[in-house]
Amino acid sequence: MFERFGSGASDHDMIKEPLLSKNRTNTTSQIAIVGANVCTIESLDYEIVENELFKQDWRSRNRVQIFQYIFLKWTLALLIGLGTGLVGCFNNLAVENIAGFKLLLTNNLMLENKYFKAFVTYASCNMVLAIAASALCAYIAPAAAGSGIPEVKAYLNGVDAYSILAPSTLFVKIFGSIFGVAAGFVVGKEGPMVHTGACIASMLGQGGSRKYRLTWRWLRYFKNDRDRRDLITCGAAAGVAAAFRAPVGGVLFALEEAASWWRSALLWRTFFTTAVVAVVLRSFIEFCRSGKCGLFGKGGLIMFDVNSSQATYNTPDLLAVILLGVLGGIFGSLYNYLVDKVLRTYSIIHEKGPIFKVMLVITISLLTSSCSYGLPFVSQCIPCPSYLEEEQCPTAGRSGNYKNFQCPPGHYNDLASLFLNTKDDAIRNLFSPGTKEFHLSTLLVFFAAIFFLGIVTYGIAIPSGLFIPVILAGASYGRLVGTILGSLSNLDTGLFALLGAASFLGGTMRMTVSLCVILLELTNDLLMLPLVMLVLLISKTVADGFNKGVYDQIVKMKGLPYLEAHAEPYMRQLVASDVVSGPLISFSGVEKVGNILHSLKFTRHNGFPVIDEPPFSDAPELCGLVLRSHLLVLLKGKKFTKQRVLTRSDIMRRFKAHDFAKAGSGKGLKLKDLDITEEEMDMYVDLHPITNTSPYTVVETMSLAKATVLFRELGLRHMCVVPKTPGRPPIVGILTRHDFMPEHILGLYPHIHPHK
Repeated sequence: MFERFGSGASDHDMIKEPLLSKNRTNTTSQIAIVGANVCTIESLDYEIVENELFKQDWRSRNRVQIFQYIFLKWTLALLIGLGTGLVGCFNNLAVENIAGFKLLLTNNLMLENKYFKAFVTYASCNMVLAIAASALCAYIAPAAAGSGIPEVKAYLNGVDAYSILAPSTLFVKIFGSIFGVAAGFVVGKEGPMVHTGACIASMLGQGGSRKYRLTWRWLRYFKNDRDRRDLITCGAAAGVAAAFRAPVGGVLFALEEAASWWRSALLWRTFFTTAVVAVVLRSFIEFCRSGKCGLFGKGGLIMFDVNSSQATYNTPDLLAVILLGVLGGIFGSLYNYLVDKVLRTYSIIHEKGPIFKVMLVITISLLTSSCSYGLPFVSQCIPCPSYLEEEQCPTAGRSGNYKNFQCPPGHYNDLASLFLNTKDDAIRNLFSPGTKEFHLSTLLVFFAAIFFLGIVTYGIAIPSGLFIPVILAGASYGRLVGTILGSLSNLDTGLFALLGAASFLGGTMRMTVSLCVILLELTNDLLMLPLVMLVLLISKTVADGFNKGVYDQIVKMKGLPYLEAHAEPYMRQLVASDVVSGPLISFSGVEKVGNILHSLKFTRHNGFPVIDEPPFSDAPELCGLVLRSHLLVLLKGKKFTKQRVLTRSDIMRRFKAHDFAKAGSGKGLKLKDLDITEEEMDMYVDLHPITNTSPYTVVETMSLAKATVLFRELGLRHMCVVPKTPGRPPIVGILTRHDFMPEHILGLYPHIHPHK
């Protein structure tokens, strides 16, 4: 079967439609949800196409050109780090100033006892920002909705869609994230920063542009999926580094969660990229200390410094940590389950059109504003601590830890200190030492509200990250447990909040190493390493017993054909030939132009086997594989002959390897660009110079489990299946990503139990 993802398939062979309406049919290419947009997708090809043109180009490269290629790799890594770091600084600066102005305005009205006017102002500001964010997503770049991490993860696994990393997606991701976070939604800017970093890397890795006359010879080296994949991995790592000020955590996030392929050379470049981001952020912080950043406060570039607390613990503390791990696993799996249900519900609304996406965002905005402003009224007022000298209590500014709200002078509202603050400041308040008092009812109400609002907010048409809602909810119940234990524990309640955040993150995202390092870099508290490791391992283990991690779940829900690192058990019952399907379309080594054009027109296959037959060989034999994109370029060049003869030398003189390099997103040749006359339809063209003569092949009796692992580890788009016995046609069929999908296999063999 060829790379068609459903063309010519029977009813049970059609693509899965997890979030797609049942009445939508697809006969060309697989479709999936990217952001909040339904679009066609196709596979990426990380295989080196070893045809004669490529070999000639490789032999002709001198040492200077090889040095240019290596130098450009590091230069692009530097530019990705600079670009992502600057965007991270801009995001933080914009969010802090916009949200700061909104909160300052609301606070000033409340100090004048104009509570209703303050609410109208607060809700109106939030709604305007929400409409701006949703309008950008709904009308300009629907692919920018959500966190973007599932889409980046799928891209690095080998799944591409034009809109995933488009320039319009980058623009909307940046400004939509700023407006969404500043609007007070229970979302973070961390997930969108990963997508932003990947978009920046994709733009830099397009390999030049003829339109803008950026066509230096050495830029052409990056016109392939392999190098773009490496750059986007660097971009994803840079995004985490910019969001959390965690350069090492960014590298580990790319390794553990995002990338499907890894090697030591990529590790060095990724580390270099995140180091550049760290330098940019540090320079920005130093600049802002001079007071030139407006309302930009300590909460801008998050660093939750909890190292002032002594991390000494005993056996009861370890039991409490184990309890937090179990709670994190249970809450995390429940969170993922509910996010699944909400996303499925929202997909029905999103299908009705952009205006319905905006209306949904307005509804959630009003709900969030009502909760944030209304719930603090049920909280009790707390007298200001007597030891406060430097910090004013209650604070009159926009980012204080002691919000007065409706309380009398000398008192503060602890729930308002969490709700009517930026999310970074709310986390800082929860992580603060036990000297800052929170009522048990406050922590319980805040946890319930954030848990609920985080679920209903994720999935609306704005760029939204999951990290911050999960950290807020986890820190709430962590501090709640620490407050209940009180004097029974040696650990500070702020450290319990950190461990609660770690447990909830482990329960939802199922990452361990990268989350551990990110949290340690966030809090600057290395002494907590053993406890953070323990709580992450327990929460992940407990949650794995219920469902998958949130990003794996969303990848599946969106219909992205993601290949797991391991084969499913039932695949051992099948062999490679069991899942290939026909009809098989192949070309001769010297093929008639009309036949090629007909196949390109009436199929959506992206790879065709080339078979040599007499007089060009003694018997039919597999010459290799030719790609659709290469055939289009060859036909465009019109090196045809009236006789069926080899014309290698003419084609080698006419074309160079870079003529067949992969174009930037959506810019390659299309079938409609060809102008073939009736006379030329009966002429012949030699396919040998552009045929990959060493495609990866497997024998038809290889188990499907082994073929699946091989396909994923090599990053293939096509895998040829050859016969085991002689005297048969030289190729049985072609395996593509679609053939390894459970929906396809279980559709062909419904009697197979998927868990055996």
